[in-house]
Amino acid sequence: MCCCCCECGCYDCYEACCDRCCGCISYDTRESIFYFCVCLAIVAAVVLLVVLLVAYGFIRHVSVTVESASLTRFNLSAPPAVTALAFNLSLTLAVRNKNWAMSIKNTKELEAGYSFDGQRFERVKVADEGKKLPAGKTLVYHLASGSEGAYAALGNAGVAEFKKENATGVFDVEVTISGEVRYQAHLTKCKLAASCPLKLQLAPPGTPAVVFQKVKCKLAAADKNC
Repeated sequence: MCCCCCECGCYDCYEACCDRCCGCISYDTRESIFYFCVCLAIVAAVVLLVVLLVAYGFIRHVSVTVESASLTRFNLSAPPAVTALAFNLSLTLAVRNKNWAMSIKNTKELEAGYSFDGQRFERVKVADEGKKLPAGKTLVYHLASGSEGAYAALGNAGVAEFKKENATGVFDVEVTISGEVRYQAHLTKCKLAASCPLKLQLAPPGTPAVVFQKVKCKLAAADKNC
């Protein structure tokens, strides 16, 4: 006759039927298995916590580069009291999210501004508010703009600088990027600002293409908690 062992769920056997029954797992063995499972669960929880902390706790800011740029017209008109620039400028802008887990969302429009001798003469919308940049991805924007007479408060010093650079055919144009973003799993809205100093060789239509060296833009210092 056999009876059930209530502690282990096995059958504890009397001598008459011992060859028909299995042996029970000892208390010490069951205790060791239990503590091993507890330790394994703790290790798994710690590893998961570390992964989440690395993925979402530390922000890696975007990188911004000007991949290509072309200046086909850059003329100065200086009627009385005002100065204006007639220009055609196109460029390719790349914005990369270096975070491998967090996406980035624009909480304001992303804009690019063009300046000569410290004076802005153009502003271009790059991306809409609400636009998302997935984790680990790069978005490429192709921007093209022009004007017959964009106002620029150059003053006498700016006009002199234009004439100096016009003599060489190479113009110093600064591209600034501005916007506001929010990183996934973070409540703080972070300003996005970058400066991209370009040296652009004037290349009117019909002239040989000018080789452009990619420019890495410099990010402004991040706000607290960003």
